[in-house]
Amino acid sequence: MLNLKTLLTMAVAATTLSIAAPALAEDVKLGILADLTGPIESLAPPIVAGAQLAFDEVNAQGGILGGGKIIPVVGDSACDATAASAAADKLVNTDQVTGIMGAFCTGATIGGANSAAIPGGVVMISPAASAPALTTLADNDLVYRTTPADSLQGVKMADLLLARGVKDVAVTYVNNDYGKGLADVFAATFTAGGGTIAANIAHEDGKADYRAELGNLVGSQNLVILAYASGSGQTMLRQAVESGNFTTYVGGDGMVGDDLLTGIDAAAVEGLTATRAGAYAGDSATVYAKLATDAGQDPTATYAPQAYDAAFLLALAVEKNGSAKREGLSAALRDVASAPGEKILPGEWTKAVELIKAGTDIDYEGAGGPLDFDAAGDVPGTIVYLEVEGGKFVEKGAIE
Repeated sequence: MLNLKTLLTMAVAATTLSIAAPALAEDVKLGILADLTGPIESLAPPIVAGAQLAFDEVNAQGGILGGGKIIPVVGDSACDATAASAAADKLVNTDQVTGIMGAFCTGATIGGANSAAIPGGVVMISPAASAPALTTLADNDLVYRTTPADSLQGVKMADLLLARGVKDVAVTYVNNDYGKGLADVFAATFTAGGGTIAANIAHEDGKADYRAELGNLVGSQNLVILAYASGSGQTMLRQAVESGNFTTYVGGDGMVGDDLLTGIDAAAVEGLTATRAGAYAGDSATVYAKLATDAGQDPTATYAPQAYDAAFLLALAVEKNGSAKREGLSAALRDVASAPGEKILPGEWTKAVELIKAGTDIDYEGAGGPLDFDAAGDVPGTIVYLEVEGGKFVEKGAIE
């Protein structure tokens, strides 16, 4: 039988060991809710790659939560609310992810949030959902985005056309939150600036023939198409070119994809202009561009910088929160994304971890610019414009 002295000695030794022993590394599952199929499937791969780059850097720089690894789990939201609901349900309730990067389309983001993420207390950060409808979502402070809302893109698109002396346009938009939200902002700004909207018509995605809709848009030779490069936007543009009724074409961010110009006479759409969120004109964007280029990625790919930011922020929030638990992650996200704090640039994972361990506030400045989330989880940003030159999109610069 052990005497009291021996028991006390063992207890002290056990306590000493428990204090001295380092915490076990903890792996963290993070979801990527991606629109891999559907009307923006040609835009999705670079966005996913941008997020994966951030996760790879974390794992290569000592890992997360004491040396654990980020384990990405991908779900296909298909740019569709129903598909996104099923994919998000699996990520939240079967895969048990801590947080989610995505989705990309606004309808998919809202669908996944309402059906699974919000009930499950899971933070979502979309790199591309831009419709104003996301701003007013009742989300318990769980849904964020690293791209500016279309309340900015629509204004900048109108400003660009007015500055070019365009006086009238015909508008067609895909009939969902994204298309209508962007069209409404654009039309209001364009008319307030003295422009005329000859027609403003919704269309349904997924049709093979839009000739009837195009027939109702002939009041102007300047056609604005707010749709998707792998969906109605491509079909609408091709049939508009075939009609010969239009001379100038303008699109939003959903149109900037490799599929858009397939089967279309390149000369007929030379100079086509499109707008999208762009990289920030600062040190953080320069650093990200080198990281992406070194990894064999295109740093100018649509929403790739914003995806990198969303993924890196998720990892920083988990590290700040101190565990793979979902509780507290939203508050931690706001802490690491906002001033005050020592600036953290893309790729500076080791530096960030050291500062967090020391109890020092950090402020991540992303590839897409400062990410000080407002009360709705929205951020400021930069809108750039691109033009088709020689059969491909070329970024021209920010819209002032």
